[in-house]
Amino acid sequence: MEQATQRHFYYHGKEGYEAERSNCHWCQIRSFPTHSTLPVTVVNQEDTQVLPDDFRFINNVVHGEGVEQAGDSFRSGCSCINDTECQFTSCHCLADLDDDDSSSDEEDGSFGYRTSGMDVDTLRVHRKAYAYHAHGSKAGLLRSKFHDSKMPIYECHQGCSCSIQCPNRVVERGRTIPLEIFRTEDRGWGVRSPVSIKKGQFVDRYLGEIITSTEADRRRSKSAISRRKDVYLFALDKFTDPDSFDPRLKGPPLEVDGEFMSGPTRFINHSCEPNMRIFARVGDHADKHIHDLALFAIRDIPKGQELTFDYVDGVSYEGEEPGGDIDHMTPCLCGSKKCRKFLW
Repeated sequence: MEQATQRHFYYHGKEGYEAERSNCHWCQIRSFPTHSTLPVTVVNQEDTQVLPDDFRFINNVVHGEGVEQAGDSFRSGCSCINDTECQFTSCHCLADLDDDDSSSDEEDGSFGYRTSGMDVDTLRVHRKAYAYHAHGSKAGLLRSKFHDSKMPIYECHQGCSCSIQCPNRVVERGRTIPLEIFRTEDRGWGVRSPVSIKKGQFVDRYLGEIITSTEADRRRSKSAISRRKDVYLFALDKFTDPDSFDPRLKGPPLEVDGEFMSGPTRFINHSCEPNMRIFARVGDHADKHIHDLALFAIRDIPKGQELTFDYVDGVSYEGEEPGGDIDHMTPCLCGSKKCRKFLW
């Protein structure tokens, strides 16, 4: 590992090494806007392996061929008069929430509020609905009702009138903890943090190249081990609906490929008993087809503990007999007490 970093430290600050710098993992990491305060580091105290030469760190998703964002004429954001208003169902960004998704009165104080002369219907419109706690030591943490749910997270975004400090812009503001990519004893690379992470805290997004389903299938077939390719491909299928009026949501969903370009979360290992979950996060509603994949802690995580999430989000083969197909299934190596033995 030390030998692999020598050229970076000795040469990449000098003129004439621009091309080499662009392919250097450490230079890529140092280019992140938050590097000085929330660094991503890489350590290996197990063997001589280094990160794959054909991998590149990125700080935002890359749109592949045939993948487009919505046009400006279809974009919209909330016009809340202040950041506090973005917590309630009257906020345009929360308009797609089902009635059952609004917050109950038991969490974070009273969520309905009434001003003089406000009728019952108006009170219902001003019911708190966003995904996060707003006050006290839990401010910014995901509400407990989301931890075990499959509900999407709707956030305000850069097209809104609210400020970047809006309490409904947790993922929008980005990662707030340092991360360390490290070499595990028996499962390749893993990720941990040198600081403790609270239950419900946002960790980071899963990044990669967003590609069409046709291209994803082509890459699977081209991969020497297609099952290995599936480890890095995540379908953006949260809003896929054959009856949707949006043609982008009708057909096969787009997929995120993080194998050759991604952020540090690309190196997070699977566990059948994880300490994080991945959630669909929506900013501008016109871009639901390319929603974010956001990782949140679902329990308190001590500093230095490996970060994990369930690649298949609880889908189990328990009780099934794989029979002759067992040779074509991907074994799970998480080693947890609740291990399901196979990923898919």
